[in-house]
Amino acid sequence: MTTYDTKTIHNLRWFFKRLNFFMIWMWRLGFRRWVNFWPSVTGRIMVITHTGRKTGLRRRTPVNYANVGNEIYCTAGLGAISDWYLNLQANPQVEIWLPDSWWAVTAEDLSQDERRIPLLRQVIIASGIVGPLFGVNPRKMTDQEFDQASADYRLIHIRPTQKMSGPGGPGDLAWVWIPILAILLILVLLPRFIQ
Repeated sequence: MTTYDTKTIHNLRWFFKRLNFFMIWMWRLGFRRWVNFWPSVTGRIMVITHTGRKTGLRRRTPVNYANVGNEIYCTAGLGAISDWYLNLQANPQVEIWLPDSWWAVTAEDLSQDERRIPLLRQVIIASGIVGPLFGVNPRKMTDQEFDQASADYRLIHIRPTQKMSGPGGPGDLAWVWIPILAILLILVLLPRFIQ
C-alpha cells in the first residue's frame, strides 16, 4: 500500500476538490455520458448530492461506483476524513446522479460487513486507474493484501428509494447551449448579410 504524508493528503484533497468542481459542471451542462465515456480508465462516476452536516447546505460530490448484482456501491478512498462520507453518516438520505438516471437513495456504511473485500474490490476495479494510482491494485492483490491496502477505505451501499425527475437534477444547465449556439450562429452568418 502507498502511504502518504499529511502534505500529500492535503494536496490530493485540494486536487480532487478542483477536479470535482469541473466534473459537477460537466454533469450540470448535460455531459454526464461524456464523463463516463472510458470507464476502464476514468472509472464509473456518479454524483452524490448530500447535506452538509455543519452548514445544512446541499453539496455535490462525484465518486466512483460499481453495480454489483443490481446493487450500487461506492467508496470513500480517503476514508473517514472525507467530508461527503461524514455528511452521509450524519444524514444518509441523499440523491445520486447516474449516467442515465437520478435517484433519491439511502446510503449505508458497509465498512465492517463480512462482504467488504469482494464488494470493495469491485468498486476499486470500476474506478479505473484511480485505485492503482493510490497503490491499490485489486486485480493483482490477494484478499489479505487488498484488505490491508484498503483498510481506511469506507464501503457505502446505495439503496434507491425513488426515481427523480424535474428541475435541479443532472443536466439542469443544458439550456445554456441554446443561447450559446444562437450567438455563434449569428456571429458566423452576420458578416455574410452585411456584405
